[in-house]
Amino acid sequence: MSAVRASLTFVVDTGVTPVAATHGPGGRLRRYEGTFETHEVTLADAREAADPPRLDREGFARADHATAVRDFHDEDELARLYHPEVERLLVETTGARRVVVFDHTVRSADAAEAAAGLLREPVRIAHNDYTEWSGPQRLRDVLPDEAETLSARRFAIVQVWRATHEPIAADPLALCDARSVRPEDLVKSERRHLDRVGEIYQLAFHPDQRWWHVPALRRDEALVFVVYDSATDGRARFTPHASFEDPTAPPDAPPRRSIEARALCLF
Repeated sequence: MSAVRASLTFVVDTGVTPVAATHGPGGRLRRYEGTFETHEVTLADAREAADPPRLDREGFARADHATAVRDFHDEDELARLYHPEVERLLVETTGARRVVVFDHTVRSADAAEAAAGLLREPVRIAHNDYTEWSGPQRLRDVLPDEAETLSARRFAIVQVWRATHEPIAADPLALCDARSVRPEDLVKSERRHLDRVGEIYQLAFHPDQRWWHVPALRRDEALVFVVYDSATDGRARFTPHASFEDPTAPPDAPPRRSIEARALCLF
């Protein structure tokens, strides 16, 4: 495949703080408050790049990553097998001296399956999961006894995203090249969970933003991307992303089934 043209949804910065709220059984559903607009963008094919995207530069990378997990709906199996697999992958890909997976989200684009399994649907609004405030706050939430010491050194929050069943054709992931995101494009937004209130960035559109995708991501591959990095030395710190409707997907493509794991990488 090559580059594709597709529509993405962006926030409009009106000066009023947007809201992304989780609600419903198991926190499966989301409600958005704010002003949004769609723009058609070109998504370059990362598989065809002569110089493949890198974590420290574009903010993401594709990795070969076989998994021993048989059932991604089995929480015990995920804790026992998948979390350690992700931790080993991130030690290798980031160079972190220690990695702590602190949560995961299983998603399905099949509405009936999502409802039956209390799974979340793909997120179509361009966003980054952490901000200058919520990145360090997540470190304090996950490792409260160590946070003061750990925050004196570089740390990052990195996500690992993969297919759980068939290669992904419907609702794949678009990733914005971190180098093309201006600070003013990142709009602080309130993230209301069932049990707490956090903060994310939603992305305002700018024509200079550059977008990527990895077509037909398989179960034995992973997309690794940075959603917060405490370092301010020029490396990628935030990688906005969103699911999108791929116009090249076959009409009978199976619904997307995916999992994303989030981890603290401590350097």
